[in-house]
Amino acid sequence: MPSDLVCPDCKTVYEAGPSEPWRCACGHALEFLDRPHPEGDPLPVSRLDTTNGLWTFFEFLPIERHVTFYEGFTPLVTAPEWDASFKLEYVFPTGSFKDRGATTTLSRAMELGVDRVIEDSSGNAGAAIATYAARAGIEADIYVPADVKQSKLMMIQRADARPVRIEGCREEVTAACLDAVEGDSAASADGPPYQTGEGWYASHAWNPAFYAGTMTFAFEVAAQRGWTVPDALVLPIGHGTLFLGAYRGFSLLNEAGIVDRMPRLLGAQAAGYAPIVDALGGKTTDADGNTTSLADGIQIAEPARSSEILTAIEATNGDAIAVGSDPIETALDRLHRGGFYVEPTCAVAPAALREYRERGTVAADDDVVVPLTGTGLKTL
Repeated sequence: MPSDLVCPDCKTVYEAGPSEPWRCACGHALEFLDRPHPEGDPLPVSRLDTTNGLWTFFEFLPIERHVTFYEGFTPLVTAPEWDASFKLEYVFPTGSFKDRGATTTLSRAMELGVDRVIEDSSGNAGAAIATYAARAGIEADIYVPADVKQSKLMMIQRADARPVRIEGCREEVTAACLDAVEGDSAASADGPPYQTGEGWYASHAWNPAFYAGTMTFAFEVAAQRGWTVPDALVLPIGHGTLFLGAYRGFSLLNEAGIVDRMPRLLGAQAAGYAPIVDALGGKTTDADGNTTSLADGIQIAEPARSSEILTAIEATNGDAIAVGSDPIETALDRLHRGGFYVEPTCAVAPAALREYRERGTVAADDDVVVPLTGTGLKTL
């Protein structure tokens, strides 16, 4: 049976179903009531059957596998010139780490008997949801900014999803999407925002099924390192789906007794779009007070789960910094020359790693993992 949902704040439980609310009536994001843990000692990666990709870790997941391309177990490679290891998340079927959440989210949709999903995205999450919806035989409407990259728009269209282009900022795209999700029969202002409109909200920011997928990033990192934990992870933060996925994944590994510590979680935001940095009291623009338009994938002014991101940073002695156009461009060129063909948003975390080292936040001998999150083939 599909897991019910629970609000971790007010403890209200909502029954699983295609009309389940996308958020609690109190405004808090919902989570799965079931929180499974595996039993026994983990196998070394050389003995793991990884043919099912990230679903190798099904014992951690409160969702049955229904929709998959056997994605996951992306390469973890050493990058000596960066004094780090890169996890190549851009080699997923749709070219970004968002496939981690798409496979679990569409599997959840199938469990619930959903016939149409709705998502809002700057491009990568929309392409992933559209692709996995096509695999599932479920219709999809994807709300995107009017100036979305053409390559990402084409991926959505080629998957036979319906792109809905919205003029305005990223927050206006979300607002238009939510109008469609809630529809005319939406609950009253003091009730939960049910999914009663044109489809089920497959949100990469709100839907707990998406985070069930992104936390497999942590399981893979640990397994590929012989079930050890790096000193630090440097991760991009827009809505924080990978950042929180890493936190949840390593937290579960600790609870299961598979590892015995947490890595420091160090965030990277784009200058001018750095609400987490602002909440921590840091500088949110570059040295000249400018914003950057390079990292369109993380230009989020109001992360849906900002309080959770701040909790993860505090719990791991982490931090977050904003990175401007010049260091992003420098990091992007350096990545390309090193053979890592990634999109500009992907260069934010490596650029932040350099800044963290210069600040002394990351020591010279620290063991660091950085995900490379999106392919350069999406820059067209």
